[in-house]
Amino acid sequence: MGAYREYRPPAGLEPVVACVWESDALIKGTQRVVPDACVDLVWLGDRLLVVGADTMPMVWQAVGAPASGIRLRPGMAGAVLGLPADEVRDQQIPLSLLWPAVANCTDGPEAAEPSARLRLLTEAVLHRKAEPDPLIGAAVRRLGVRGARVAAIAHELGVSERHLNRRVTTAVGYGPKFLARVVRLRRLVAVRGGALADRAHTAGYASQAHMADEVRRLTGLTPVRFLEDATTTAA
Repeated sequence: MGAYREYRPPAGLEPVVACVWESDALIKGTQRVVPDACVDLVWLGDRLLVVGADTMPMVWQAVGAPASGIRLRPGMAGAVLGLPADEVRDQQIPLSLLWPAVANCTDGPEAAEPSARLRLLTEAVLHRKAEPDPLIGAAVRRLGVRGARVAAIAHELGVSERHLNRRVTTAVGYGPKFLARVVRLRRLVAVRGGALADRAHTAGYASQAHMADEVRRLTGLTPVRFLEDATTTAA
């Protein structure tokens, strides 16, 4: 597996972008990516892709080429892409299908230079002039709180549960209940040390058995195997 590195968002894109990242070539083996509530714009070899929000673990095969990309913050995908984020859920599609102008980026001579690739992608995102939706931002923050309930959050925000579900799905790629599950998994990864039962309780699971079932559903691994080398990525 290639080494993975994250960098701060480009200037002017902090509210929209969680990070810029690079991954060295996968010469042998695979890389497992689990749901993180984010959508990525990815240079993979000479391809420029939209990688939608995942609802299941994705296993990337060795490609023999480095990858790099921009990770959009949860709730920003719909605004940046210009279409409901659930339309790219669990998919990897050419970005040029959504933004025809970027076809020039992949065909141009600069596309061969890693640093230039990220600059071209940053400029494309800046051109979108996407701005955070206050309702979505508030919902995402509240769903990140241990014990959060969708109905209560909708009431606090002054909208119906159905309306909140529609808005979050359009912005994130899936609804608030699934988003809460993904955020809880991220909390579990962030809890370091201690028995599995204690870590499950701290993260907000009803029990260790509940945690084990959720980890298997979202990652395809047992909790012990998943937590062995899981790290929290920017989101």
